[in-house]
Amino acid sequence: MNQFDWTQLLNPEFYITFEIGGIQLGLYIVLFIVFAETGLFAGFFLPGDSLLFLAGIYSRDLIQSITFIDNDFFNVTLLSALIGIVGVLGNMVGYWFGAKSGYYLFKKEDSFWFKKKYLLQSKDFFEKYGGKAIIFARFLPIIRTFAPIVAGIVSMDKKKFMFFNVLSSFLWSFVLIFSGHYLYGFFLQHGIDLKEHIEWIVIGIILVSTFPVLMKLLKKR
Repeated sequence: MNQFDWTQLLNPEFYITFEIGGIQLGLYIVLFIVFAETGLFAGFFLPGDSLLFLAGIYSRDLIQSITFIDNDFFNVTLLSALIGIVGVLGNMVGYWFGAKSGYYLFKKEDSFWFKKKYLLQSKDFFEKYGGKAIIFARFLPIIRTFAPIVAGIVSMDKKKFMFFNVLSSFLWSFVLIFSGHYLYGFFLQHGIDLKEHIEWIVIGIILVSTFPVLMKLLKKR
């Protein structure tokens, strides 16, 4: 048995391929992570965009535990829909938490699980873009975690929030999962197995997704 390395927790592939006693648990772990990252402020450090892209690459392995339909498009769509639904539920929890605990959060001291600066950055982002911030935030690490909480804090209209919540969640899941799945197939036809380049893919997605956030921070300085 390989010795566990805590740095594996930062590797999306670790969650997707996780199994116990030969039982694949990757799908359930991916669903939980999506919920935690969007519904629990403690989830800001978890992989998001890279996890979904890799889920697209490993879609066949992930979805085989709950379906026996041998249809590629159906399976990828089902996986995207499940993640989209969990993303909606996560944001709903975040909104509720923000509505109930907004004052407490702004007074809370920093800890390993909570950084107030991320909350303030999300608030600025939300005030600048309004309802569209819910959509933009889905594709931005850290901001994605705190946007629904801020929406609850500022008492965004619930119907408006749910519209952008559902739209953003399914857009996020379908774009990234379908991209991972079909790009994997495309490159495989040309003799390139993306599974052999996971580390570079993860690094590339992290750089692309965090670039807007970094630029915003640099402008503030």
